[in-house]
Amino acid sequence: MTKRRSRGDGGLHWDDKRQRWIATVSLGYDGRGKRIVKRGSGRTKTEAKAKLKEVIRDYEDGLAIAPSGYTVKHAVDDWLAYGLAGLDGATVAKYTTLCRRHIIPALGARKLRDLTADEVDKWLADKAKVLSTSTLQVIRSCLNRAVKRAMVRDKVKRNVVELCSVPTGQEGRPSKALTLVQAEAVLDAAADTPLHAYIVLSLLTGGRTEELRPLTWDHVDLEGTPDADPPIPPHIAVWRSVRASGDTKTRKSRRTLALPARCVEALTEQRKAQDREREKAGEQWKEKGLVFTSAVGTELDAANVRRAYRRVLAAVDGLDSADWTPRELRHSFVSLLSDNGVPLEEISRLVGHSSTAVTEKVYRKQIRPVIQTGAVTMDRIFEGGEDR
Repeated sequence: MTKRRSRGDGGLHWDDKRQRWIATVSLGYDGRGKRIVKRGSGRTKTEAKAKLKEVIRDYEDGLAIAPSGYTVKHAVDDWLAYGLAGLDGATVAKYTTLCRRHIIPALGARKLRDLTADEVDKWLADKAKVLSTSTLQVIRSCLNRAVKRAMVRDKVKRNVVELCSVPTGQEGRPSKALTLVQAEAVLDAAADTPLHAYIVLSLLTGGRTEELRPLTWDHVDLEGTPDADPPIPPHIAVWRSVRASGDTKTRKSRRTLALPARCVEALTEQRKAQDREREKAGEQWKEKGLVFTSAVGTELDAANVRRAYRRVLAAVDGLDSADWTPRELRHSFVSLLSDNGVPLEEISRLVGHSSTAVTEKVYRKQIRPVIQTGAVTMDRIFEGGEDR
């Protein structure tokens, strides 16, 4: 005779509505006296029992596992909504766009607890066919942080994304630098345009676009102190950026740069032109003390500068304006210094890098590849040696 199960031992029954086997078990009572019942479902009895064992194991591990319908999209949306507090608005917008474009369409419908490392590997491999390695790193990081947030909130037992490495993606947009001839042509084309002083300052000092846009007249000295000992030349203080905190990118990015004579001339004209703009705008002018402004005194954004810069390049023969960005004025600054024998250490200081390693990595295509110091010095030391 088959032994009857004790009350609470659980059961197994067919659910006509769901067309699945349902395995149940009672695990006692909670603090309010309510019975704790766990269920597992499957297309077969074996599958339902296996699912129930998994649910019981999760319960015994102390995991308040999320409902079975909790998806990757839920986790990503939660991270975007609550996990980015304190970040700059532009950064949040960037992460949101990448998640909406690359993560959610491909993996969003997948139940988070069922997501596997193999699926993440395949997703990254597919994205590697169209995205650069750096973008792959960012989207993998976004997914990893979203799942990690879900894991610490007991939505899933483990983070499979951490098991997956980033494959090599497509080559990113190659950086470029203007030659001396091209640079002179760009400066000539920029004359008498609203962006003239910006282009001159960026090309001749190597300032980052996010450092020049918020530059204020308080941080510009067009006269210097020639009577000081030693004399102080005209200079700008690169102490601010468009970052949310207002700080420069790194501690060493905060620097004071002497101004070449051409920059002094361009900034002097910029101040006069701005006075005319202020008078023309009248009450609409919003005084911010900025060096580079819109027609009403407000700060330029990256798109403003990019459009104006490309209009200038359109007048330069041999340059496709669509292929260049204002950031490459800084690349050109590094290239021109390197071509003229300025040591890497000095270039690193001028561009505000934390170390020469950063300069070599970021501007490896602009740095003169052949180190000539030894050969030049030895030629000087042993000059005429054959005649001795």
